[in-house]
Amino acid sequence: MGRIGLLAVTAVLASTLVACGQSEPVADLDNVSGGEGSTVYPVVLDNCGETITVDAAPQRVVSLDQGSTEILLSLGLADRMVGTASWTDPIRENLVAANASVPRLAENAPTYEVVLGADPDFVTASFGRHFEQGGVAERNRFEETGIGSYLSPTDCDNGVSVNGGGKRTTPLTMDSLYQEIRELATVFDVNERGAQLIDELQSRETTALAGLEESNVSMAFWFADTKSPYVAGGLGSANLLATSVGATNAFAELTDDWPAVGWETVVERNPDVLVLADLLRNRFPGDLLADKIAFLESDPVTRNLDAVRNKRYIALHGAEMNPSIRAVDGLEKIVAGLRDVQVPN
Repeated sequence: MGRIGLLAVTAVLASTLVACGQSEPVADLDNVSGGEGSTVYPVVLDNCGETITVDAAPQRVVSLDQGSTEILLSLGLADRMVGTASWTDPIRENLVAANASVPRLAENAPTYEVVLGADPDFVTASFGRHFEQGGVAERNRFEETGIGSYLSPTDCDNGVSVNGGGKRTTPLTMDSLYQEIRELATVFDVNERGAQLIDELQSRETTALAGLEESNVSMAFWFADTKSPYVAGGLGSANLLATSVGATNAFAELTDDWPAVGWETVVERNPDVLVLADLLRNRFPGDLLADKIAFLESDPVTRNLDAVRNKRYIALHGAEMNPSIRAVDGLEKIVAGLRDVQVPN
């Protein structure tokens, strides 16, 4: 496809792209936590190499990541949540009210003692690093205190956590996200809400991609770090966004979700479009979108990239590059961006 427009990061990008998808509700769900009576307990799940048994719907859950939190809130479970942690971005707009009642235990990973202080009966996580030595606590430590645990299938490959030290061997698909929603909906006895959420997300995917022409655009996803940028490899969530819109990930041959590379390598690949994470956590140099752009346009190595000279940037929240319900927001923003970016044949 020869014509797909020019997208510069201006106030227009900030307003139009953030508005695309993020202001739309994921599903018309209330926040009443009463079960539907459709789950038969005990529920037994094979969860990333662990067999977990849930004898009754959890009533006091701590979610250790933003992605897990937003799924639980979207399932209408706010008043069963006693803690959340590990945030990169503002809460999704349609979940602001529900999230206001959930205690934030830490901006990043909480300690095991802080989690125990919330007196949970169940703990969920998007990334397995929380359940490894040096993380919050290993899963058997939670089990010893009678606390159930659940890890997102999006972080699992052949029974091993990718972020817990494993490696992906097959590309991530949205099926793993939908499996997570179905399983959590079953555990919490809100199966109908889970089905409704999946239907809504799938419908938005279909709508976003409708009429999108095949493209020969290459793109690189920069998540963080100005010294050795973390870019999207070829098996994770960001690569899925690229392939879904018919684009090519400039680092598709790398198997880590977010490998660190040198800027010289980025210049050699010279992607047509740069997809930039706007991480409002602002913990490290280059987390913020404005800092990323300032670096790209001033650094003598990067300022001559075609995408930089032509300001072909698409901005996503960090959560929209990760495997979560926000990935659909990211898909919508990339589609909108590509329709306004012009790349020479």
